[in-house]
Amino acid sequence: MLNILRDKKARDNALQACALALVVMIVTALGITTYNNLTEQGITSGFGFLERSTGWDIPFALLDYSIRDPYWRVLLIGFLNTLFIGVISLAFATVFGALIGIARISANPLLRFLGSVYVEIFRNIPLILQAFFWYAMAMHLPPPRRAFEWEEAVFLSSRGIYMPALNVAPWFYATVVLVAVSAVTGAVIWRRRARAAGRTVNTAYLLAGCAGVFAVMAAGLLIVAVPTGETLLEYPVLKGLRFDGGMHVIPEFYALALSIIAFGSAYIGEIVRGGFNAVERGQLDSAKALGLKPWMILLHVHLPLALRAIVPPLGNMYVWLMKATTLGIAIGFSDLFMIVSTSINQSGQTIELLALMMTGFFIINYSISLLMNLLNRAIALKGYEVHRRTGAEL
Repeated sequence: MLNILRDKKARDNALQACALALVVMIVTALGITTYNNLTEQGITSGFGFLERSTGWDIPFALLDYSIRDPYWRVLLIGFLNTLFIGVISLAFATVFGALIGIARISANPLLRFLGSVYVEIFRNIPLILQAFFWYAMAMHLPPPRRAFEWEEAVFLSSRGIYMPALNVAPWFYATVVLVAVSAVTGAVIWRRRARAAGRTVNTAYLLAGCAGVFAVMAAGLLIVAVPTGETLLEYPVLKGLRFDGGMHVIPEFYALALSIIAFGSAYIGEIVRGGFNAVERGQLDSAKALGLKPWMILLHVHLPLALRAIVPPLGNMYVWLMKATTLGIAIGFSDLFMIVSTSINQSGQTIELLALMMTGFFIINYSISLLMNLLNRAIALKGYEVHRRTGAEL
């Protein structure tokens, strides 16, 4: 016994076991207390309420929905809405942020000035105020009868944006996304195996091949997905006080998307600028000394090295912006947070619904973190950071 007490590893393990037991006891006590309080108030716990019908409508849903659908379906719709607006906002924020970051380091003083003005404006205004601003702008647009139109195909009114849509079966979009993910995954696996076997891989040809395969498969799916006797595109048509047909983007959706894109692109622009400035000037001067053209230096030297400094903070920014989609409740967008809040008021199952919402956001944000960590490890240079800290030349 004394020998065990003298063993530091045994003492540490015993302390950790005691701490774990204490945490389990506290969580168990809180669970029992919560269950007893809910029972006394006549609130039944459990997830049986998920099969009950909601009785209320949703203004924006990617899946077909009616007021008779159960809670599990409306929660799934909220999860998909959050994921949908998050992915679209992150994609556009990344593109605009990259352009702004490049403008901030440009040799053109006008571009630098415009990039700085953009960053200082949208970075220093709270995101919720930007959401209110874009929503107020959307609400002050003219009604459908006097909507702004472009080529008699796209209409902008106070009820949203109306534009042509593909007249395809509902499964088309999900299948196209699955094909794209499969093509990229297959290309990455093939590239790794080829390099492991010592074969040279031309990335440009590989990307072109993936794009060609995807285009052919998407075209084939499009032909199959169009209903027999129908046209490929369905155009919006004004009928009375509203438009019928085509694609309808509600004001709540694009107001929230614009606010996240504007706010996020300002921060991403600074991340991109910092990444480019982190590249040592000596490496760029060496590339110039070798006679490389400016665009070759950007693509083959500056950008690859800058990405290694951009990816880690960019992943944190993605997670933060995805969580910022919860601000949609302020302008009435039916994201997961708003649907859970409404479900709590209707069903009273607070703990279960909050647990489901936290699980949904954990799945989304953990997936983002995992993908960004994989990307960070894939582009990392072995020993690069060590050489930089020691000041040694590569």
